[in-house]
Amino acid sequence: MSVIKEKDFVESIASALQYISYYHSEDFILAMTRAYELEKSVPAKDAILQILSSSKLSAYGNRPLCQDTGIVTVFVKQGMGVVWESSSTVEEMVNAGVRRAYLNQDNPLRASIVNNPLGDRLNTKDNTPAITHISLVKGDKIEVIVAAKGGGSENKAQLKMLNPSDSLVDYIIDTVPKMGAGWCPPGVLGIGVGGTADKAMLLAKESLMDPIDIQLLIKNGAKNLIDELRLEIYEKVNNLGIGAQGLGGLTTVLDVKIKEYPTHAASLPVAIIPNCAANRHIHFSLNGKGPAELDPPNLDLWPSATWQPSKEALRVNVNELNKADMGSWVIGQTLLLSGNILTARDAAHKKIQDILTRGEKLPDGLSLKGRFLYYVGPVDAVGNEAVGPAGPTTATRMDKYTNLMLNECGIMSMIGKAERGEDTVRAIKEHESTYLIAVGGAAFLVSKAIKSAKVIAFPELGMEAIREFEVVDMPVTVAVDTKGMSIHEQGAKKWKTIDIH
Repeated sequence: MSVIKEKDFVESIASALQYISYYHSEDFILAMTRAYELEKSVPAKDAILQILSSSKLSAYGNRPLCQDTGIVTVFVKQGMGVVWESSSTVEEMVNAGVRRAYLNQDNPLRASIVNNPLGDRLNTKDNTPAITHISLVKGDKIEVIVAAKGGGSENKAQLKMLNPSDSLVDYIIDTVPKMGAGWCPPGVLGIGVGGTADKAMLLAKESLMDPIDIQLLIKNGAKNLIDELRLEIYEKVNNLGIGAQGLGGLTTVLDVKIKEYPTHAASLPVAIIPNCAANRHIHFSLNGKGPAELDPPNLDLWPSATWQPSKEALRVNVNELNKADMGSWVIGQTLLLSGNILTARDAAHKKIQDILTRGEKLPDGLSLKGRFLYYVGPVDAVGNEAVGPAGPTTATRMDKYTNLMLNECGIMSMIGKAERGEDTVRAIKEHESTYLIAVGGAAFLVSKAIKSAKVIAFPELGMEAIREFEVVDMPVTVAVDTKGMSIHEQGAKKWKTIDIH
C-alpha cells in the first residue's frame, strides 16, 4: 500500500506543467532535427529551424514554447493499493496544480480557458478546469500523464463513423489536407479506432502521449497490422506535400500513432487528433515517497545551426510603407518587419464589429486605417521583456471579419498562421492587400523582435486585448500576395507526390 499526499500530487502536477511549457522532449527534438536535415523546401526548412531555435531559447530561458500554453489534460491511472492523504478529489487536486503552474510569477502561463462556452465566455484567469481522466488499475502507485494541448491543433480533431468495409487509410489521406495548417505541422497524428465515438476520441488523444519512434519502426520493420498502417499512413501523409506550417515540403507528420479497441459489428469509429509543434506532454509516477522528480532533456541535442534571416530577406518599415509597395512581394518571400503593428484576435474583432454595427466610433487611440494587424494573444511579460512569447494564432477564424477589416477599417495587411479561405483570398486580391504568416511554434523567437507593447483598446479582454507592438526585424513569410496567389495552395501542389483521388 502507498500513501500519496495531496501536497506531493499537486506539486507534481504544477512542476510538470511548468516543465512542458518550456522543454520539448528529446524524441521530438531528434525528430524535428531529422526533418530539418532532410527538408528541401526553402520556406519549410526555414520554419523548422525557427521552431528548433525558439525551442532552444525556451529551454535555456524557461519561457513558453508557444503563446498558447494549452488546455490541460491529465490521465491518472491509480493503483488499487493507493491510499490518498487528502480531503480533496483527484480533479480538485489536479486543478490546484494547474492553478499553481499557470499563476507562477517566474514563468506565468497564458490562461486560455473560458467559462460558459455558449454564453459570455469569460476567462477563468487561471486556466482551470483541466480535463481529467481517472482509471483504477492494479498496483500500489499512481501513473500520471500531463499534457497541455493548444487550441489550433485541438480544433482540427475529426471523428467519422465509418462502415466496417471502409478503408481507414483512404479516410485519413482524404481528411488530412482538409485540416489545413492551423494545427502547426510538423507534428504527430493520433488515430483512435473502435469502441464508440467517445472511446475512439479518447484513444486518439491517448496515442499522442506515446514516444515518437517511427524511425525505429522503419528500421526494424512492421510486426503487426497496426505497425503496417502506421508506416503506410506516415508515408502517404508526408507525400501530400503539405509540409511545415503548410508551406509545402517533405515533412508534415513526425509520427503516426494508432490505438484500437473492440467495437460493434456494425461500426468502425475513427478519430483523428493532431499534436502541434509544441508537443507538450510528460509522464511520471508517484509511490508515496514524495513529489515527482523531472529531469531536463539533454540540452546538447538541438542542432548547431541557429536561425538567422537569409540575405535575401526584405526589410520592410511598415510605418513608411505605401500600399503599392506590396505589389512586388511574392509568396514564399521572407520579410523582416519593423515599425508599429496592432494585435487583434477573435474577441477584439467581434467587439469592433459590434461597435461599427451600432454606428458608434472606435475607442480613442484605436485607428486601423493603413495598419498591419497581427493575430496574437501573447503571454504576459516577465523581467525586462517587452512581451512574453507571442506567436500567431490561426488566421482562418478571422476570415469572417476580413471584409469588415479591409472595407470599413482600411487595414493594410494581416499576419497570422495557416491558410485563408477562398473568399478571404479574393478579398485580399480585390483590395491589393497581403496576408503574411509568422511561424506557429516559434513564439519565443518571434517575441525577441518585439521591443515594446502597450494595450490600446479593450483591456477587459485580457490576452485578447488590442495591443500596439513596436517590432524590429520580425520574421514573416508572404502567404497571400496582392495578386491573390496563396503559398498554402501552391506549396502543397509543388511538393505533392500522391494522388488522393
